[in-house]
Amino acid sequence: MSSQTLAMFPGQGSQYVGMARFLLENFPKAKHVFEEAEDACRLSLRNLCLDGPESELVLTEHTQPVILTASVATWVVLQDEAGFSAKYFAGHSLGEYSALVAAGKLSLTTAAKLVRQRGKEMQLAVPLGKGAMLAVLGTMDLPVLEDVCRRVSSELKTSGLDSLSSSVQIANYNSPSQVILSGGAKAIDAAALALEALKFKTKLLTVSAPFHSSLMAPARLAMEASLKDLKLTVTEGQIIANITGNVEPNYTSDFLIQQIDGPVKWTQTIETALQQGAQRFIEVGPGKVLSGMVKRSLPKESLLVSTDDIKESILKLTQRADVV
Repeated sequence: MSSQTLAMFPGQGSQYVGMARFLLENFPKAKHVFEEAEDACRLSLRNLCLDGPESELVLTEHTQPVILTASVATWVVLQDEAGFSAKYFAGHSLGEYSALVAAGKLSLTTAAKLVRQRGKEMQLAVPLGKGAMLAVLGTMDLPVLEDVCRRVSSELKTSGLDSLSSSVQIANYNSPSQVILSGGAKAIDAAALALEALKFKTKLLTVSAPFHSSLMAPARLAMEASLKDLKLTVTEGQIIANITGNVEPNYTSDFLIQQIDGPVKWTQTIETALQQGAQRFIEVGPGKVLSGMVKRSLPKESLLVSTDDIKESILKLTQRADVV
């Protein structure tokens, strides 16, 4: 099977004040991308990117359109400056919208409106401080993790806690050495104690809600009205969906609905890309989160490029005659 390229688009957590500055200062097409998205979602995305403040940038309804727009602007510049293209597209959570835009299946204007609404609804789904997320790091034993989640939820429900406080489940299969749990704050605390007793290494994440868990059901219901009739353009680009971790030739908006309260199967996404012959993995957008997740899973001969430094990444891609 001939080698292929996977374009990977980051999700929430990749943002930082100052992101996209070089893009905006040096590439007019990036500015045009931001202008289109700003008109669509009625936010000053450039100010949020360049000046923050961080307290505003990290608000979910701001973060999601900012990362989408910065990622799409990066994609447009890579196409223009390096002749970059890809056969396979995948995004981590929110990044799936960026992937759809880059693959030509969804317009930026529509995507920007949707992700701002998505951010609002996900934040409203659970009261602030009532949900949490926990990273589990190191060698994974998924059946043990799943059993801990079930046991903790059952014990907390038996003790009289409501479904919000007692809920905990796997939300992100990020890599063979990183899994994220999501749920009620009390359940996450209990799961952390149970896992630490089993010698797992854990880290509480700084997030505003328990994303990709059953607690996001209200957000899924709210977004379903906007997504169920969404028409996607058929193009040659192949999407690897979050919720399945598989290439979905007949991709529909139902995958976007399901991923709101379903797990992100990123480990499976990378495994699928490798099975399809991918040898080039290009992270398109701010930060290096996805590159960090995947680097240990790739064969030594693979090309892994993070485009957060757009100047360096253009140089790397143009120097490689086989990037397409």
